[in-house]
Amino acid sequence: MGKKIATVMTDMFEDVEYTEPVQAFKDAGHEVVTIEKEKGKQVTGKNKETSVIINESIDDVDPKEFDALFIPGGFSPDILRADERFVTFASHFMDEKKPVFAICHGPQLLITAKKLEGRKATGFKSIQTDMAYAGANVQDEEVVVCCNQLVTSRQPDDIPAFNREALQLLNN
Repeated sequence: MGKKIATVMTDMFEDVEYTEPVQAFKDAGHEVVTIEKEKGKQVTGKNKETSVIINESIDDVDPKEFDALFIPGGFSPDILRADERFVTFASHFMDEKKPVFAICHGPQLLITAKKLEGRKATGFKSIQTDMAYAGANVQDEEVVVCCNQLVTSRQPDDIPAFNREALQLLNN
C-alpha cells in the first residue's frame, strides 16, 4: 500500500530535486502532498523550470497524518527554517522515527530543528560544516542512510541513489 509523503517547500526550490524524487514516489504508488504557508499558492523552482500548486497550508496539516517527510533542496529549506511551524513539523518525523528524505540544502531544516546530532548524514558542500556543528557525522557520499530513517544526498547528480534508498525505506 502506498505511503503518504509530506513535502515541505516554497519558492526557489531546486527543480530537479523536487520533480525527479516526486516522479519516483508516484511511480511506486505513493501519494505526495505539497505543504507551504499558503494552500493553493503557486511556487516556482529557482531554475524556473517547474511550478507547483501547493496542496495544503502548514496550519491545516497534522504530521501524524503522514508516513514520511521529503525536503527538496535549493533555497526553499533556508526560507522555511525561519518559520517555527515548519521546524516543529520536521521535528515530529525525526522524533517519531518516520522516514525523512532531505537532499542538497534540505538538511538545513533539520539543523534548525536540532535533529542531526549523532546522525550520519550528508548535504550540499556549503552546508556540510553547518551540519557538523549541529552534531552530524557528515559523510561526503552520494547517499547516506542513517538509523533506517534518514536519507540524505548532496546534489542533483545524487538523485538516482537518493531515490533508490528513499523508495527502499518506503517499501519496508
